[in-house]
Amino acid sequence: MSSKKTLNAKNLEALGAERLAGLLIEISTGNATAKRRLRLELAGAESPREVAKEVRKRLTTIARSRSFVDWQNRRALVEDLETQRRAIIEQVAKADPVEALDLLWRFLALGNSIFERCDDSSGTAIGIFHHACEDLGEIAKAANTDPKQLADHAFQALTENDYGQYDRLITVLAPAFGREGLDHLKGRMIVLSNQPFRKPPEKERQVISWGSGGPIYADETVERSRASTVRLALQEIADVQGDVDAFIGQYDEQTRKVPKIAASIAQRLLAAGRVEEACRRSNPPSRDEAAGRISNGRMPALRCSTLLAAATRLRHAAGHALSALCRPHICAPT
Repeated sequence: MSSKKTLNAKNLEALGAERLAGLLIEISTGNATAKRRLRLELAGAESPREVAKEVRKRLTTIARSRSFVDWQNRRALVEDLETQRRAIIEQVAKADPVEALDLLWRFLALGNSIFERCDDSSGTAIGIFHHACEDLGEIAKAANTDPKQLADHAFQALTENDYGQYDRLITVLAPAFGREGLDHLKGRMIVLSNQPFRKPPEKERQVISWGSGGPIYADETVERSRASTVRLALQEIADVQGDVDAFIGQYDEQTRKVPKIAASIAQRLLAAGRVEEACRRSNPPSRDEAAGRISNGRMPALRCSTLLAAATRLRHAAGHALSALCRPHICAPT
């Protein structure tokens, strides 16, 4: 039997409501996080709508903040964010999923401004945002949001994914998207990819850093970011739809031979049952075959070392994933 002095719920209940209320007031004095938590509990006792109001006000305050959060103050910020996330999921969503979905989007939209002013070297803050992103899936289904409207919101989020807070967003929302939403999002990404790159006049270009090749311009960084956003989104859509060819199509022929990418493609081909093609992509010419082509004058000698090194790297990268299926009777050279 535990002592009556043990700190547990049963022993605390024995103190009575009046004594506990006094202790909570005393403990929360000077503790902003604890006060916010108590206010949320009081709002919850009134109605989920009041909780939503409190959360919305707090999210607005956080969005307006510009002070830097160092590692010493990070814990308070993380606890605050987690308190708001849990209030949305555990209280608002059960009564009003539409309201909860809107609050979650607002919560996630805080990401860029927070990470611009927060030392998150421990990864605790981004973890809160990843949890919130995962929460979107079930709430979006419960809210029965129009697929195209949901896709438009996801498109906006993905183009503002500066710190990876929306990673896996498409996969998470896929059940709520359905075919209609996924196709709509895919179409918007294709339109974005086709927008012409407008290089500003030389005198207006902004240098943001320097590399081995010279200055790195802001407009070039923006363009690379746009291309990466489109490629990653279309690849994730392809994975969700089980379209291996669409996934492969996001890489040019040369890039498909990069060991890591070749292995990734081969794994998807295997999952689709296209074993022979997976094996073929994972088995570039052997060293003897490459040397034979070079000696016969069918390949420039200067490319010999490059080809042989690439062949070796590719075999190592993809070989483990395919060894169980690509036996000699399937993959032996003819």
